[in-house]
Amino acid sequence: MMQLKLIQFKNTVLLFVLILISCGNLSNAKSEKLVKHSNDKIASSQAIRDTKSIIVGANQTEKYLPLLKGKRVGIVANLTSVIFKNPEQTSYTHLVDSLVALNIDVIKVLSPEHGFRGVADAGELVESGKDNKTGLPIISLYGKNKKASIEAFQDLDIVIFDVQDVGVRFYTYISTLHYIMESCAEANIPLLILDRPNPNGHYVDGPTLKIENKSFLGMHPIPLVHGLTIGEFAQMLNGEKWLENKVQCDITIIPVENYTHDTFYHVPIRPSPNLPNDQAIKLYPSLGLFEGTDINAGRGTEFQFQRYGAPFLDKKIFTFSYTPKENFGAKNPKHKDVLCYGENLENNPLYGEVSLKWLMKAYNHATDKSKVFNTANFTKHAGTAILQQQIEAGLSEKEIKATWQTDLVAFKKIRATYLIYN
Repeated sequence: MMQLKLIQFKNTVLLFVLILISCGNLSNAKSEKLVKHSNDKIASSQAIRDTKSIIVGANQTEKYLPLLKGKRVGIVANLTSVIFKNPEQTSYTHLVDSLVALNIDVIKVLSPEHGFRGVADAGELVESGKDNKTGLPIISLYGKNKKASIEAFQDLDIVIFDVQDVGVRFYTYISTLHYIMESCAEANIPLLILDRPNPNGHYVDGPTLKIENKSFLGMHPIPLVHGLTIGEFAQMLNGEKWLENKVQCDITIIPVENYTHDTFYHVPIRPSPNLPNDQAIKLYPSLGLFEGTDINAGRGTEFQFQRYGAPFLDKKIFTFSYTPKENFGAKNPKHKDVLCYGENLENNPLYGEVSLKWLMKAYNHATDKSKVFNTANFTKHAGTAILQQQIEAGLSEKEIKATWQTDLVAFKKIRATYLIYN
């Protein structure tokens, strides 16, 4: 039976001090004060609690530090796993570094795609090893062993999952979550999820994955944009019994405060090397489909997922051009050092739907259409073989989107069951 615990607020002087330590604000302790919440509970406060600013799960140390005391802790984390020091979320300390400083017995770090400190390319093999800063062992959850062995959990009492997601099916952190929940269930270890907002959480859209196309790029029959936070998605994995052998993971969720799915959220730390800003994150559901083609989606530039192009797109139609180069997060981008013709979308205002117009325009104006689709990979990204067939057959975007609606309506009904936020 799924055990969901939404931790209720606890206030003690000791935990107030711990919050100050973890956020490095002891020097500013005089500015701290207590604020009275509408439910008449008194909360320990930093400046961040004096506003209606979003407060991520990791910042609510008073709610989860008691769960970690005396426990051997494993942490699934990357560069986004931080405790913020100010309301603007411009200053922070890493969760692992903070917990180690607080004498929490952190045993190991489990690292998803792109690595613990977040410097690996998409799809690049991430090796297990040791963190240079803390000396902690790092177990890679990307590469040969996307699911950690049962032995990796034998010396743990609890696992923390704290990773900033972007709400897109082929963004692999939710696949990592799936495997972590399976491993925790098999090892009979509870999972603590420190929830974070979904910057694409305000809508649900795109084709739904057909289970025969299951891969690490999509493991569940969900739309391309699912509209769930990590915490909500974990509830769905349990509730729909999608884990292997229908096992149930004992999950505890620290929800985000002052957040709804309609709240705009500026992601303060790039969640992976090739999502550098809010514009890239908003366009990612649409331009991410280019990952299943031979068209470059801005990798090898400073405008990843804000432009697209290829040498075989008609330069009479596509007057914008750029040349992908080796750079941070893209050691070998598509069409490296080759002039590509395409479109610049860095100022495009799309914020609430999956758009096919750019993919369709590229296909329709390719000088050689046979060069566009990398069929097997495109099917993995789309979650269905039908989308490529529809584009090649010349269907309009409106006609294609109409074929998604039955599945979207059904999914939204399921989704409503697992929502934590309005």
